[in-house]
Amino acid sequence: MTDRYIALIRHGAYHQQRETPSALQPYPLTQTGRAQASQCGAEIADILLRHRWSLDPVAHCSTELRAWQTAQVARDELSRSGHEIETTQTPLLSERSVGSAANLTVHQIEQALADDPRYPNPPEGWKSNSEYSLPYHGAESLMMAGARVAVYLRSVIEKRSQASTPQLTLFFGHGASFRHAAFNLGVLAREEIAQLSMYHARPLFLCYNRSSQWEHFGGDWKHRSRSSLETD
Repeated sequence: MTDRYIALIRHGAYHQQRETPSALQPYPLTQTGRAQASQCGAEIADILLRHRWSLDPVAHCSTELRAWQTAQVARDELSRSGHEIETTQTPLLSERSVGSAANLTVHQIEQALADDPRYPNPPEGWKSNSEYSLPYHGAESLMMAGARVAVYLRSVIEKRSQASTPQLTLFFGHGASFRHAAFNLGVLAREEIAQLSMYHARPLFLCYNRSSQWEHFGGDWKHRSRSSLETD
């Protein structure tokens, strides 16, 4: 088996509603986000040339508009370099869901919990707590979301593990679920999840090697400040 490579690509900057867990926000990329996505396509084309990899003709993205748009803009840039891909969407690459609390602000969510006698108040810093899940229908913890994404990454790559030449597969999604997936794959240590984030539309490369192990191959993690509550 030859080594397989994937690029984890967090969506570009978008019109995010403030103070709101951003998983299911339906808003598009900003102009800055589109420029970031275009640069992402150029960076991937350069990596393909430098390492003499082929590009998997199928890219994968979450069903959120910002991830899909990032994939489309990057695809158009790659096409200019002679690399043609199609994009398939899946909710399995989406960010952590807060279930029926989707698109409420943090204050509104905390007030709803305070007003509901069935539930205790959430722990301090709940939004970035890897293990905590809101007690609402459809809600996940960050760790649950990461496990879901990791299963999808494995399923795609292991089906293609018999490729005879090195190939790169693109995944467009979200920072927190990608970080937690990296932990699930053995790429990050538990304490690194909170210390690291991802840059907008900057590919981070992982290798699935001949020993069926995952490892960080290239691209930089973004180091988070201690006070940051960013989860997407």
